Amino acid sequence: MIDLSFSFYDLEYFLLVFVRISCFVFAAPFFSMNNTPAQVRVAISFFTSILLYSTLSPADAVVYDTVMEYAVIVAKEAITGFLLGFGCSICSAIVNFAGSIADMETGLSMTTLMDPATKSSISITGAYYQYVMMMLLIATGMYRYLLGALADSFVLIPVNGAVFATDQLLSSMVNFMTQYLVIGFRICLPIFCTMLLLNAILGIMAKVSPQMNMFAVGIQLKVLVGLAILFFTVAMLPDATSMIFTEMKRMTVSFVEGMM
Repeated sequence: MIDLSFSFYDLEYFLLVFVRISCFVFAAPFFSMNNTPAQVRVAISFFTSILLYSTLSPADAVVYDTVMEYAVIVAKEAITGFLLGFGCSICSAIVNFAGSIADMETGLSMTTLMDPATKSSISITGAYYQYVMMMLLIATGMYRYLLGALADSFVLIPVNGAVFATDQLLSSMVNFMTQYLVIGFRICLPIFCTMLLLNAILGIMAKVSPQMNMFAVGIQLKVLVGLAILFFTVAMLPDATSMIFTEMKRMTVSFVEGMM
Protein backbone atom coordinates (compact mmCIF):
# COMPACT_ATOMS: atom_id res chain seq x y z
CA MET A 1 0.00 0.00 0.00
CA ILE A 2 1.35 3.43 -0.99
CA ASP A 3 1.58 5.90 1.87
CA LEU A 4 0.89 9.44 0.64
CA SER A 5 0.77 11.05 4.05
CA PHE A 6 2.99 14.04 4.77
CA SER A 7 3.59 16.36 7.67
CA PHE A 8 2.80 20.05 7.85
CA TYR A 9 6.52 20.79 7.75
CA ASP A 10 6.85 18.84 4.48
CA LEU A 11 4.12 21.00 2.97
CA GLU A 12 5.84 24.19 4.10
CA TYR A 13 9.17 23.03 2.66
CA PHE A 14 7.55 22.01 -0.64
CA LEU A 15 5.86 25.39 -0.97
CA LEU A 16 9.22 27.14 -0.52
CA VAL A 17 10.74 24.96 -3.26
CA PHE A 18 7.72 25.67 -5.46
CA VAL A 19 8.06 29.44 -4.95
CA ARG A 20 11.71 29.48 -6.09
CA ILE A 21 11.01 27.33 -9.16
CA SER A 22 7.88 29.22 -10.19
CA CYS A 23 9.70 32.57 -9.97
CA PHE A 24 12.52 31.12 -12.07
CA VAL A 25 10.07 29.89 -14.72
CA PHE A 26 8.40 33.31 -14.70
CA ALA A 27 11.70 35.11 -15.46
CA ALA A 28 13.84 32.63 -17.41
CA PRO A 29 14.01 32.81 -21.23
CA PHE A 30 11.93 30.36 -23.28
CA PHE A 31 9.90 29.37 -20.22
CA SER A 32 8.64 32.91 -19.60
CA MET A 33 7.44 33.61 -23.14
CA ASN A 34 4.00 35.21 -23.07
CA ASN A 35 2.76 33.00 -25.87
CA THR A 36 3.32 30.00 -23.59
CA PRO A 37 0.02 29.19 -21.85
CA ALA A 38 -0.06 30.00 -18.15
CA GLN A 39 -1.29 26.46 -17.42
CA VAL A 40 1.85 25.04 -19.04
CA ARG A 41 4.12 27.26 -16.95
CA VAL A 42 2.27 26.33 -13.77
CA ALA A 43 2.50 22.65 -14.67
CA ILE A 44 6.25 22.92 -15.35
CA SER A 45 6.79 24.66 -12.01
CA PHE A 46 4.63 22.20 -10.06
CA PHE A 47 5.99 18.95 -11.45
CA THR A 48 9.58 20.20 -11.39
CA SER A 49 9.05 21.07 -7.73
CA ILE A 50 7.79 17.56 -7.03
CA LEU A 51 10.82 16.01 -8.74
CA LEU A 52 13.29 18.23 -6.90
CA TYR A 53 11.54 17.87 -3.55
CA SER A 54 11.74 14.08 -3.84
CA THR A 55 15.53 14.33 -4.25
CA LEU A 56 16.16 17.01 -1.63
CA SER A 57 16.75 16.09 1.98
CA PRO A 58 15.55 18.92 4.22
CA ALA A 59 18.10 18.32 6.94
CA ASP A 60 18.09 21.90 8.17
CA ALA A 61 14.65 22.77 9.48
CA VAL A 62 13.12 26.06 8.37
CA VAL A 63 12.75 27.77 11.71
CA TYR A 64 10.28 30.60 12.18
CA ASP A 65 7.98 31.76 14.94
CA THR A 66 5.39 33.96 13.27
CA VAL A 67 3.60 34.15 9.95
CA MET A 68 5.56 37.29 9.11
CA GLU A 69 8.85 35.43 9.45
CA TYR A 70 7.60 32.71 7.11
CA ALA A 71 6.52 35.43 4.65
CA VAL A 72 10.08 36.81 4.74
CA ILE A 73 11.42 33.33 3.93
CA VAL A 74 8.97 33.06 1.02
CA ALA A 75 10.14 36.47 -0.25
CA LYS A 76 13.77 35.36 -0.07
CA GLU A 77 13.01 32.24 -2.12
CA ALA A 78 11.04 34.31 -4.64
CA ILE A 79 13.91 36.77 -5.06
CA THR A 80 16.40 33.90 -5.39
CA GLY A 81 14.41 32.23 -8.16
CA PHE A 82 13.74 35.53 -9.90
CA LEU A 83 17.42 36.52 -9.90
CA LEU A 84 18.43 33.15 -11.33
CA GLY A 85 15.93 33.56 -14.16
CA PHE A 86 16.68 37.25 -14.61
CA GLY A 87 20.39 36.54 -15.04
CA CYS A 88 19.55 34.34 -18.03
CA SER A 89 16.79 36.55 -19.40
CA ILE A 90 18.85 39.72 -19.71
CA CYS A 91 21.35 37.86 -21.88
CA SER A 92 18.63 37.20 -24.46
CA ALA A 93 18.19 40.98 -24.82
CA ILE A 94 21.59 41.16 -26.54
CA VAL A 95 20.08 40.04 -29.84
CA ASN A 96 17.49 42.82 -29.68
CA PHE A 97 20.28 45.36 -29.24
CA ALA A 98 22.20 43.88 -32.18
CA GLY A 99 19.04 43.90 -34.31
CA SER A 100 18.36 47.56 -33.48
CA ILE A 101 21.88 48.57 -34.55
CA ALA A 102 21.58 46.55 -37.75
CA ASP A 103 18.21 48.10 -38.65
CA MET A 104 19.54 51.57 -37.90
CA GLU A 105 22.33 51.03 -40.41
CA THR A 106 20.14 49.49 -43.10
CA GLY A 107 17.35 52.08 -42.82
CA LEU A 108 14.75 49.76 -41.31
CA SER A 109 14.75 51.28 -37.83
CA MET A 110 11.32 52.87 -38.36
CA THR A 111 9.80 49.47 -39.05
CA THR A 112 8.88 47.58 -35.90
CA LEU A 113 6.59 44.70 -35.09
CA MET A 114 4.89 43.34 -31.99
CA ASP A 115 6.76 40.44 -30.48
CA PRO A 116 4.19 37.89 -29.18
CA ALA A 117 6.76 36.53 -26.74
CA THR A 118 7.43 39.78 -24.88
CA LYS A 119 4.41 41.89 -25.97
CA SER A 120 6.77 44.74 -26.90
CA SER A 121 7.81 46.42 -30.14
CA ILE A 122 11.09 45.17 -31.54
CA SER A 123 12.95 45.67 -34.79
CA ILE A 124 12.64 43.23 -37.66
CA THR A 125 16.24 42.06 -37.48
CA GLY A 126 16.01 41.83 -33.67
CA ALA A 127 12.98 39.55 -33.98
CA TYR A 128 14.86 37.45 -36.55
CA TYR A 129 17.86 37.09 -34.24
CA GLN A 130 15.63 36.36 -31.26
CA TYR A 131 13.73 33.56 -32.99
CA VAL A 132 16.98 32.01 -34.17
CA MET A 133 18.39 32.17 -30.65
CA MET A 134 15.26 30.52 -29.16
CA MET A 135 15.38 27.81 -31.80
CA LEU A 136 19.05 27.09 -31.05
CA LEU A 137 18.32 27.20 -27.31
CA ILE A 138 15.98 24.27 -27.83
CA ALA A 139 18.10 22.48 -30.44
CA THR A 140 21.33 22.66 -28.42
CA GLY A 141 19.69 21.62 -25.16
CA MET A 142 20.50 24.88 -23.38
CA TYR A 143 17.15 24.69 -21.60
CA ARG A 144 18.43 21.56 -19.84
CA TYR A 145 21.37 23.57 -18.52
CA LEU A 146 18.96 26.16 -17.13
CA LEU A 147 16.93 23.51 -15.34
CA GLY A 148 20.13 21.84 -14.12
CA ALA A 149 21.41 25.14 -12.76
CA LEU A 150 18.10 25.63 -10.96
CA ALA A 151 18.38 22.16 -9.40
CA ASP A 152 22.00 22.75 -8.35
CA SER A 153 21.02 26.04 -6.74
CA PHE A 154 19.23 24.13 -3.98
CA VAL A 155 22.57 22.47 -3.13
CA LEU A 156 24.60 25.69 -3.19
CA ILE A 157 21.82 27.89 -1.79
CA PRO A 158 19.63 25.83 0.56
CA VAL A 159 16.08 26.86 1.33
CA ASN A 160 16.20 29.96 3.56
CA GLY A 161 19.96 30.05 3.02
CA ALA A 162 20.24 32.90 0.52
CA VAL A 163 22.54 35.75 1.53
CA PHE A 164 22.33 38.61 -0.95
CA ALA A 165 25.74 40.19 -1.51
CA THR A 166 24.66 43.44 -3.15
CA ASP A 167 28.22 44.45 -4.05
CA GLN A 168 28.87 41.26 -5.98
CA LEU A 169 25.46 41.35 -7.67
CA LEU A 170 26.03 44.96 -8.72
CA SER A 171 29.49 44.07 -10.02
CA SER A 172 27.95 41.24 -12.05
CA MET A 173 25.50 43.66 -13.65
CA VAL A 174 28.29 46.13 -14.49
CA ASN A 175 30.36 43.38 -16.11
CA PHE A 176 27.28 42.24 -18.02
CA MET A 177 26.74 45.71 -19.48
CA THR A 178 30.25 45.57 -20.89
CA GLN A 179 29.61 42.18 -22.48
CA TYR A 180 26.19 43.40 -23.61
CA LEU A 181 27.78 46.04 -25.80
CA VAL A 182 30.69 43.87 -26.95
CA ILE A 183 28.63 40.84 -27.98
CA GLY A 184 25.90 43.01 -29.51
CA PHE A 185 28.36 44.85 -31.75
CA ARG A 186 30.12 41.60 -32.66
CA ILE A 187 26.80 40.16 -33.89
CA CYS A 188 25.96 43.18 -36.05
CA LEU A 189 29.57 43.87 -37.08
CA PRO A 190 29.23 42.48 -40.67
CA ILE A 191 26.30 44.78 -41.40
CA PHE A 192 27.93 47.73 -39.62
CA CYS A 193 31.19 47.42 -41.59
CA THR A 194 29.40 46.86 -44.90
CA MET A 195 27.19 49.92 -44.39
CA LEU A 196 30.25 51.99 -43.46
CA LEU A 197 31.95 50.97 -46.69
CA LEU A 198 28.75 51.63 -48.66
CA ASN A 199 28.43 55.12 -47.18
CA ALA A 200 32.01 55.86 -48.20
CA ILE A 201 31.29 54.69 -51.75
CA LEU A 202 28.11 56.77 -51.94
CA GLY A 203 30.03 59.81 -50.68
CA ILE A 204 32.65 59.41 -53.39
CA MET A 205 29.97 58.96 -56.07
CA ALA A 206 28.18 62.08 -54.83
CA LYS A 207 31.37 64.07 -55.42
CA VAL A 208 32.07 62.45 -58.79
CA SER A 209 28.54 62.85 -60.19
CA PRO A 210 26.63 65.54 -58.26
CA GLN A 211 23.64 65.30 -60.58
CA MET A 212 22.70 61.88 -59.16
CA ASN A 213 20.35 61.80 -56.17
CA MET A 214 22.47 59.72 -53.83
CA PHE A 215 19.90 59.97 -51.03
CA ALA A 216 17.24 58.11 -53.03
CA VAL A 217 19.78 55.64 -54.42
CA GLY A 218 21.40 55.08 -51.04
CA ILE A 219 18.16 54.14 -49.27
CA GLN A 220 17.45 51.36 -51.75
CA LEU A 221 21.05 50.14 -51.80
CA LYS A 222 21.23 50.00 -47.99
CA VAL A 223 18.12 47.85 -47.75
CA LEU A 224 19.23 45.48 -50.50
CA VAL A 225 22.80 45.19 -49.23
CA GLY A 226 21.61 44.76 -45.64
CA LEU A 227 19.28 41.90 -46.58
CA ALA A 228 22.06 40.31 -48.62
CA ILE A 229 24.45 40.46 -45.65
CA LEU A 230 21.79 38.89 -43.41
CA PHE A 231 21.45 36.08 -45.94
CA PHE A 232 25.19 35.44 -46.25
CA THR A 233 25.83 35.59 -42.49
CA VAL A 234 23.26 32.95 -41.52
CA ALA A 235 26.08 30.45 -40.94
CA MET A 236 27.57 32.79 -38.32
CA LEU A 237 24.45 32.82 -36.13
CA PRO A 238 25.24 29.56 -34.25
CA ASP A 239 28.60 31.01 -33.18
CA ALA A 240 26.94 34.28 -32.18
CA THR A 241 24.32 32.38 -30.19
CA SER A 242 27.09 30.37 -28.54
CA MET A 243 28.58 33.63 -27.23
CA ILE A 244 25.22 34.54 -25.73
CA PHE A 245 24.86 31.10 -24.13
CA THR A 246 28.36 31.41 -22.67
CA GLU A 247 27.45 34.77 -21.17
CA MET A 248 24.20 33.26 -19.89
CA LYS A 249 26.15 30.56 -18.05
CA ARG A 250 28.56 33.13 -16.64
CA MET A 251 25.73 35.31 -15.36
CA THR A 252 24.02 32.31 -13.75
CA VAL A 253 27.20 31.35 -11.91
CA SER A 254 27.86 34.96 -10.93
CA PHE A 255 24.36 35.43 -9.52
CA VAL A 256 24.54 32.16 -7.60
CA GLU A 257 27.86 33.22 -6.07
CA GLY A 258 26.29 36.54 -5.10
CA MET A 259 23.59 34.73 -3.10
CA MET A 260 25.71 32.12 -1.34
